Amino acid sequence: MKYESVRLEKGMYGVPGKSFAQVLEGLDPSDGYAGTPLEGLDAYQRQLKRFDIRVGGPSSDKIEKFFQTGDSAALFPEYVSRAVRQGMEQANLLPDLVAATTQIESLDYRTITSDPGEDDRSLKPVAEGAQLPQTGVTVKDKLVKLNKRGRMLAASYEALRFQRLDLFTVTLRQIGSAIARSQLSDAIAVLLSGDGGDEPAETVAAAGTTPVYGDLINLWSGLSPYTLNTMLASTAAMKDLLSIAEFKDATAGLNFQGTGKLISPLGAKLLHAPQMEAGKIIGLDKTCALEMVQAGGVTTDSDRLIDRQLERTAVSVTAGFARLFDGAVRVLTYGA
Repeated sequence: MKYESVRLEKGMYGVPGKSFAQVLEGLDPSDGYAGTPLEGLDAYQRQLKRFDIRVGGPSSDKIEKFFQTGDSAALFPEYVSRAVRQGMEQANLLPDLVAATTQIESLDYRTITSDPGEDDRSLKPVAEGAQLPQTGVTVKDKLVKLNKRGRMLAASYEALRFQRLDLFTVTLRQIGSAIARSQLSDAIAVLLSGDGGDEPAETVAAAGTTPVYGDLINLWSGLSPYTLNTMLASTAAMKDLLSIAEFKDATAGLNFQGTGKLISPLGAKLLHAPQMEAGKIIGLDKTCALEMVQAGGVTTDSDRLIDRQLERTAVSVTAGFARLFDGAVRVLTYGA
């Protein structure tokens, strides 16, 4: 099998525009394993099998198993990246907010904007021979702010050599969860205040100090012609919403008890964002409200992971957000 003869080295992490997994897949394509016992494994998983490294379950290996040879040591940064990504995916609300994700290879990026008027949105009939109305699409004058989020692994190899990989994976997933929560905070800030922090979203004021069903109807109607399909609320706001009589509907309760997913009476998906401030509920059309810009994926300091075996190694993700259509976001405010 070809995977048994692939030469692994830390230089595979430095190929421009490609991740370690993509470089490895190019050297050992998964298509060649169709119909074999290794079908369904990617190139990295085949390398784990090659060196008999078990990263999960009660019989997982100790961390030192990665460092038995120079080749197997080159697999360790990818293991760290995958475990962090798993944690990010488990705690990630962004797929329910982001309309489009853009991958870039620099730190400078401008998104596009289009602000059609009411006449443009209505698409009135065009007389025969007449020119079709235009919708202008331009590049924004402000750069999308990218934030680097991450953690430093400050543990020595000696301190961890007798720990199982399954336990270490739990720690890495928690790092991923923390990164995902931080990115959600960045996304919320852009939804509320715009790309540059000086373009606040339009607001709908509640009639009283706590929201009632009529306020949600006003939020829904204020978002027109966009569709209210997602709502973000803090812990305190969630308590206020769940106290509204219409949220106590028996069918909605059964859905929450059976799946753990909250749904609003208006059909919008209700997301819990503890980092939001109280007194605000964000309503948006997730199909056109927010763009996520990523400068690469999960980045690890591969040299240190391989050569120094975990001595102060950085794990980070660089990403930012841009509001696409300003009208696709509204904020319900209430309280004093």
